[in-house]
Amino acid sequence: ESMAHSKNRATDGKITYPPGVKEISDKISKEEMVRRLKMVVKTFMDMDQDSEEEKELYLNLALHLASDFFLKHPDKDVRLLVACCLADIFRIYAPEAPYTSPDKLKDIFMFITRQLKGLEDTKSAQFNRYFYLLENIAWVKSYNICFELEDSNEIFTQLYRTLFQVINNGHNQKVHMHMVDLMSSIVCEGDSVSQELLDTVLKINFSLLHLVFQNLNKQAYDLAKALLKRTAQAIEPYITNFFNQVLMLGKTSVSDLSEHVFDLILELYNIDSHLLLSVLPQLEFKLKSNDNDERLQVVKLLAKMFGAKDSDSCTTRPITCFSVFNDIHVPVRLECVKFASHCLMNHPDLAKDLTEYLKVRSHDPEEAIRHDVIVSIVTASKKDLSLVNDHLPGCLYWRVRKEAMMGLAQIYKKYALQAEAGKEAAKQISWIKDKLLHIYYQNSIDDRLLVERIFAQYLVPHNLETTERMKCLYYLYATLDGNAVKALNEMWKCQNMLRHNVKDLLDLIKQPKSDSYNKAVFSKVMVITRNLPDPGKTQDFVKKLAQVLEEDEKIRKQLETLVSPSCSCKQAEVCVVKDSTCSYRHRIHQSHSFISFFSALIKQVNKSIEGTADDEDEGVPTEQAIRAGLELLKVLSFTHPVSFHSAETFESLLGCLKMEDEKVAEAALQIFKNTGNKLEESFPHIKSVLLPVLQHKAKKGSPRQAKYAIHCIHAMFSNRDTHFAQIFEPLHKSLDTDNMEQLITPLTTLGHLAMLAPEQFAAPLKSLVANFIVKDLLMNDRIPGKKTTKLWVPDDEVSPETLAKIQGLKLMVRWLLGVKNNQSKSGNSTLRMLTAILSSDGDLTEQGKIGKPDMSRLRLAAGCAILRLSQEPCYHEIIALEQYQLCALVINDECYQVRQAFAQKLHKGLCRLRLPLEYLAVFTLCAKDPVKERRAHARQCLVKNINLRREYLKQHAAVSEKLISLLPEYVVPYAIHLLVHDPDYVKVQDIEQLKDIKEALWFVLEILMAKNENNSHAFIRKMVENIKQTKDGQCPDDPKINEKLYTVCDVAMNIVISKSTTYSLESPKDPVLPARYFTQPDKFSMKSPSETEKPSRGRKRGAAANQDDKVQESKPKRGQKKAANTSTDDAEDQWGEDSSMAEASMETEDEQNSPPKRGRRGRPPKSAASKDETPSKGRRGRRKTAPPADEENEEEQEEEEDDEDDAGSENIEVKPKGRRGRKPRLVAAYIYIYMTLI
Repeated sequence: ESMAHSKNRATDGKITYPPGVKEISDKISKEEMVRRLKMVVKTFMDMDQDSEEEKELYLNLALHLASDFFLKHPDKDVRLLVACCLADIFRIYAPEAPYTSPDKLKDIFMFITRQLKGLEDTKSAQFNRYFYLLENIAWVKSYNICFELEDSNEIFTQLYRTLFQVINNGHNQKVHMHMVDLMSSIVCEGDSVSQELLDTVLKINFSLLHLVFQNLNKQAYDLAKALLKRTAQAIEPYITNFFNQVLMLGKTSVSDLSEHVFDLILELYNIDSHLLLSVLPQLEFKLKSNDNDERLQVVKLLAKMFGAKDSDSCTTRPITCFSVFNDIHVPVRLECVKFASHCLMNHPDLAKDLTEYLKVRSHDPEEAIRHDVIVSIVTASKKDLSLVNDHLPGCLYWRVRKEAMMGLAQIYKKYALQAEAGKEAAKQISWIKDKLLHIYYQNSIDDRLLVERIFAQYLVPHNLETTERMKCLYYLYATLDGNAVKALNEMWKCQNMLRHNVKDLLDLIKQPKSDSYNKAVFSKVMVITRNLPDPGKTQDFVKKLAQVLEEDEKIRKQLETLVSPSCSCKQAEVCVVKDSTCSYRHRIHQSHSFISFFSALIKQVNKSIEGTADDEDEGVPTEQAIRAGLELLKVLSFTHPVSFHSAETFESLLGCLKMEDEKVAEAALQIFKNTGNKLEESFPHIKSVLLPVLQHKAKKGSPRQAKYAIHCIHAMFSNRDTHFAQIFEPLHKSLDTDNMEQLITPLTTLGHLAMLAPEQFAAPLKSLVANFIVKDLLMNDRIPGKKTTKLWVPDDEVSPETLAKIQGLKLMVRWLLGVKNNQSKSGNSTLRMLTAILSSDGDLTEQGKIGKPDMSRLRLAAGCAILRLSQEPCYHEIIALEQYQLCALVINDECYQVRQAFAQKLHKGLCRLRLPLEYLAVFTLCAKDPVKERRAHARQCLVKNINLRREYLKQHAAVSEKLISLLPEYVVPYAIHLLVHDPDYVKVQDIEQLKDIKEALWFVLEILMAKNENNSHAFIRKMVENIKQTKDGQCPDDPKINEKLYTVCDVAMNIVISKSTTYSLESPKDPVLPARYFTQPDKFSMKSPSETEKPSRGRKRGAAANQDDKVQESKPKRGQKKAANTSTDDAEDQWGEDSSMAEASMETEDEQNSPPKRGRRGRPPKSAASKDETPSKGRRGRRKTAPPADEENEEEQEEEEDDEDDAGSENIEVKPKGRRGRKPRLVAAYIYIYMTLI
């Protein structure tokens, strides 16, 4: 009512000014106008809404101030004062403004908005008035009046733009707050606002945000962020609607911002994630788009949203979008892996799910993805080991091994060496060092070089001080597992070999040039390049290096310094320069990495011995540390013996000999043996103390100590014959079978004396073997063995009598190895003794006193003894085929440990190229092993031996005359012959038995035919065809054996034809068949084997004594072969004269050449699972197992391994089912043994 009255008054046109204020018009000056307006401002500022009279009084003035004269006045001070008045007028006359015209209201608010631009200059004298203007309209929410105007969108747009433009870092928090209040009121209080208007406001916000993306300023971004947070609840439905139109309906015309939709989503998410709660399902739907680029954009967006540190969307929503980890588009998968890396570190609670997805992508066909997976895992581990510790071991088996190894090495250095997370974390990743060193077993030279680099940089960092570096190596070696220790030893061995090869090259270069000189240099260059990465390229570099070495004396001297045993680390670092041969020199330098602190290593061992080292703090028991330290010194003594030549070192080793720990003393003795060649001359005071200790160890020490003591005397002292005699005589006279425990060490000592000095003790040794070893020890079972069903027991449970018998067998073999001739026919007699042990199943006397575990030990000892003798050509020639086959059957022994140890011994002899090629065929029998691990190990041995021989032939082209003994393909005739005489192959056409034959042939042919080098497939085919033109050399007149031979050849031919496409080509060479195994080819073709015989079901163990059908119907016994026929010359007494033995032999003279009685040895039965496996399935038994035992350096190490033949770490038994057969009569066994000894 009052407002209506006021309006009536306004129509009068009379303007009332506050007291003291005259009329304000265009007739006064600007200064006067400003003065009068300030008074008006003061008046309106002091008024409140309750002043009704004043409101009516000044109504015309309020209308006058809104005239165009003031709104368009050119002076900014006038405009500012008028704007302040208008703001107060809206406050005073609220809720209804005195202005009713929509156009006038629009002009007024547009005018006020323009004045707000004055807020930009915070240093202006009028800034306070501008702030008052902002504060007033924000507090009163004056702009809400515009909701009723048609042009409200234009007004709001201009207001928003103005505020975002003027905000800057000069404004305080109040200015920021009032701006937010002003703008948020427009959105939040628009209950009656149309959707069109709110949509416009939303677009305004997006437009301003887009300007922010263009780096408008940080204050504008903060203002927009605060505005959206304040209005989130009100604006969220409209945001959802906007994105729904753009994302789901594809309406890009909705807004100019449609092309920036993903950027907008990310910015809104960073401001307030609740704004997009309804948008996330739309994004997840976009992950199923057919457009690769669109999916990629969505993945990048989600990665930024979820991977942020303060993001809670990963934990509040299911990880349904992670399905794109398997996306078909490579960039999408790559982006997922990158996202997982950030998410792992920022959201540890999701580590389990994320690592599972990463594990799947670790096998991605794209290398870049596999690489990023490794980087993600390693990066997360460096931040927090607990995130991915369970998945770290699998890294090494992923397809990016290099990155995985480097990453694991960095983790190990951080947590184990630097101990950044404490001892518990170091314990969790202690396995890394072992796994990294295991990679050295890989065939790739790049993998091996990487292990060497990792060892020098991370496991034992080269930049550590000498003491710390030594300590690091000491405790590293003490905590490695067995295979890792072997790998580390092999690494040092390879580096040492490379150093020797370089030294040989330097020595060659100093020689006069000639044709032989060029060939020798080229050969040495080829050897060296095989120890470097990418041998094809490095070959040219090494050739150039050889030329440079001839011309440049300086470089030659540098290399001579590097390969010198006395080279220190500092000297090596000076010599290692960055040139084309940097990696070549660096590898040589690495082999010197521990020489400079060798003295410190000795001191550390002494500290452990004295008890002053901090072994327990390092998590290593003192005894283990001492033992590992001595083993480490022993390894270094092979590669750097010169470094041990000091009184301090030898005195420390003397102290170790006096310790109670047998292993420590053994290691010390080995070090003396390797390094003490100049001890007698340079350290006589050490010699005087050492010699009595060695003599005592040889007589009273453990068997291994006695062995090493004898070898020490042999290697270190000049008058060794005298010292040997002082040991031999008392031991020979004191031998007594009444005390078996006291017999083991003397027999060991005497055995090594027999090998090292066979001529010195020729007569007593012959008598010792004949009268004591054979008659008193081997032919008598004094103590009944324990009744048990076990086939194997630990070493400490083996009876002393059995251990003594094993040492007796070894003594006989060592004596023969020392003599190295068979003039006295001792080799024949010994072989018959060994085969008799195998024939009798280990129970030589067949009295039944010996237990099954002891029988297993004796079978193993006899089989390994034959292998040892086979490595000497003079004894290999006299081994009959029957004896060879009987020895081969040990690999199918019923005891698991016997098969395991025999296979390892066989593998070592073959890898050294000491055993003849026919022994490689023995591994074909492993195809029948019921244990998958044994089959896998046998296959691994075959692969290594075949590759070794092929590589040897490439390096030694001049050995073509020895081709038949080296070419791996020549193992096929031996394998065929061995399978023909397999005791399990009884009926020629039995289907089950033929399946086993095929399986065994494929076991070796699969490896041989993996590569068709030099048309080897045709060569194998030709070889099999030639065999079919011959007869069996062992039984040439036996039609059944020959029928078996042709049948096995047919099976082999079938495999070659079915598995090869080049078999029909012409063979490069005409194969030469071994004369002992096959007769000369016949002139007519052999007939195909008949198929009239009805095959029997199942497999039978054993072989028939004769070839007639009557014997075949009996139940065969596995593993028995005919003994080699001996001539009448073999009837001479080989062991000495013994009257009682002679009488017994005379009474049974006709049985001297009879075959051994058939015992009960047999291969273990195949499990049901193994029976189902056939060669047609291919690639059987390939599960990766522990690497085969490494080859040691020389024959003395082989002797060391002999002492461990009867040792087994496992107690696994695979017992044959239904083991049948009667024992041969005891009398017959005695007669046979005695007759073979004469």
